[in-house]
Amino acid sequence: MTFERQVIAYKNYFLDFYEKQSDNVQAKIEWTLNLIRVTRQVPEKYFKHLEGTKGLYEIRIEVGSNIYRIFSFFDKGNLVVLGNAFLKKTQKTPKQELEKALKIMEEYQDENKE
Repeated sequence: MTFERQVIAYKNYFLDFYEKQSDNVQAKIEWTLNLIRVTRQVPEKYFKHLEGTKGLYEIRIEVGSNIYRIFSFFDKGNLVVLGNAFLKKTQKTPKQELEKALKIMEEYQDENKE
């Protein structure tokens, strides 16, 4: 297996969510993040660009009937930065979660300007 991407959590946005999840949800999150690390073409089922955003992606995790989303974005080519995450309860992505993700991405980019 070759290394394709590095995945990091930015601040505590993702970690706070992750720590509240059950062991089997954490295991599925780990499995999915690892898939993103090592797979050149990650299936859209797990990793999808959000239309209408500049570079925001959602990592998609299903455990039983629950659907989890982790917002993320790229930095320096193959670095995947994890932002906020949530349990999805409806078809549509909650607007406040999306706005939060965009703010996190902006904050990260402001902090990491060369």
